[in-house]
Amino acid sequence: MTDEDKLKQIVEAALLAAGRPLNLDQLQSLFPEHEVPDKKLLRDILATLTDDFQGRGIEVIEVGNGFRIQVRAEFASWVSKLWTERPPKYSRALLETLALIAYRQPITRGEIEDIRGVSVSTNIIKTLTEREWVRVVGHRDVPGKPALYATTKEFLDYFNLKTLNELPTLAEIRDLDSINRELELLDPDKVVEDETTEVDEKVDDQASANEVDASADRAESDLDEDTIPIDNQQSSAAMDDDEEIEDEQMSGADSNSDTIPKSTAHESE
Repeated sequence: MTDEDKLKQIVEAALLAAGRPLNLDQLQSLFPEHEVPDKKLLRDILATLTDDFQGRGIEVIEVGNGFRIQVRAEFASWVSKLWTERPPKYSRALLETLALIAYRQPITRGEIEDIRGVSVSTNIIKTLTEREWVRVVGHRDVPGKPALYATTKEFLDYFNLKTLNELPTLAEIRDLDSINRELELLDPDKVVEDETTEVDEKVDDQASANEVDASADRAESDLDEDTIPIDNQQSSAAMDDDEEIEDEQMSGADSNSDTIPKSTAHESE
């Protein structure tokens, strides 16, 4: 084994064991003073390792804080199942704030609010600083001395960036919603929610239909009670006519009994 092969193995082992990016200075600190390799040799070793990892599930990548060995992005869906906790989800407001800091840094909170048109929640700034993605780099020389925010090397590490120059240009940034529609990407949580909503709407429609049917039945029942058949109406009308004739006859009989004929009166005298 040559010294260069041994050096490559030492660097590989260090990157695997560190669990974080290591820069050239940190790699040099692993060796005794009289055996410290120069930075050019270390870069050549790292380039060799990068070539060796081609076609494998891991890769050597340079980020803001140095070099690291990591799982390739295409295998993340399988490897992520080793951890039970779900990855954090960030709101659109937080991501918009982070993007403004990344592209307009250094920037104040007031300038972010002017661009977005809404106030920036204190929790958003707190989350970004706790994640060590942004930090205060100074204060604007205006009344109130507002803090100036900028991104950190941890921000570069998290997003697999070596420098801010690797950020996509604003012209390349497209609306994620339109991209999802074009690719017909479906969020599982949203699908479940949509299916639940659809079922609820069907249940509501069925309930409304049943209610309409019940109302129609009640109306029909009321109509049956209030409506008299034609035959019954004719019978009732005939009975009313008979009663009127009978009343007239009785009235005529009463008037005849009260009237005394003249001939009968003369005879009495």
